[in-house]
This record gives sequence, C-alpha cells and structure tokens, in this order.
Amino acid sequence: MDKVKMGIPLEEFLSSMENSSRMGLWQDSNKLEVANPRLSDVAKQFYNGCLELHAPGVTWQKFKEVFRHGFRENHTYQYHFMRLQTTRQSGNESIQEFADRCRALAQKIVCKVDDPVVQRIHYENADRMLLASFVAGLTGIPGRQVSFSNPESLDQCLKTVLSVKEAEKQEKLRESIYTYFDN
Repeated sequence: MDKVKMGIPLEEFLSSMENSSRMGLWQDSNKLEVANPRLSDVAKQFYNGCLELHAPGVTWQKFKEVFRHGFRENHTYQYHFMRLQTTRQSGNESIQEFADRCRALAQKIVCKVDDPVVQRIHYENADRMLLASFVAGLTGIPGRQVSFSNPESLDQCLKTVLSVKEAEKQEKLRESIYTYFDN
C-alpha cells in the first residue's frame, strides 16, 4: 500500500481507512495495523511522539480522536484559504478534476469543533467559498458563462459548465462539417 503523503488531508486518510475496513470486514486492530505503516512525514512523527497511541489496548476510535484533536498539518488554515481563493484551472485539467481539487482545498479550511450547529456553519461557509473559488478559477468561455449564470451550488455550476463545454464541442463539429462541404 502507498504511504500517506503530506498532501492528503487527515479526514481523507481516515475515510479511506474506514471504507477499506468495511470492504475487508476488518476488526479495529486490523485498522491500526494497516494505518500505522501508511503514515509518513509529519503524521508518522506525530504518531511516534504520541505516547497515548502506543499504550496497550488503543482502539481505532482512540487513534482517530487523538489524530483529529492533536495532529496539525504543516500549513495553517490561512494558507489553505489563500490556496483556495487563488486556485485556477490549469490548461490540461478537466472541469471535474478542477472541481475535485477545489473540493479538497475547501475541506482543508473547515475548522473542526464539537458544537454541531457551529460545525454546520463552518461547512456552509466552506461550501460558499468553494463555489466562489471554483467559478473564479474557471477559464475560457465556460468560465465566463457560468459567472453570468450566478449558480447557487457547485452541482448547478458543474451542470452549466459541462453544458457550455458540450455546446462548444457541437459548434466546432458543425464548423468543421460546413468548412468541409464549402471546400
């Protein structure tokens, strides 16, 4: 298995472990045995320096709790916020790849709190920032069109962008057919 790299958010790693464990019908001890060697860089250093994770009888739930409350990536929320705000679609990046990259950045700016009402507010704010950053980072005609449509959600935005991209393809196809028959 691949090691967890610095760029993978903690929640994504934990979610991946949960999904794998459901598919493999793992016990908690199996999750710990698989998770430990997959850690790398700062996460591995945190694990090695955390005595409570090396105590006998540590459960998967305890592992997740300790990591969620004690582990911090090298970058601050402000760093990830700036990356989200300034992200732009690269030339070879598909609309879906760009949306996925924006989602990953948005996940990194959500503060984790115990109050469910406050947590929901953090997620809603992150969703609004995700939508604004995605729209602002789109390139070309689809980017302009979607900014004019003023979408209310990322799903609505993606539908608009993909429709515009498809319309562009159809227009190019029609132009090439007419050019062929005109010659």
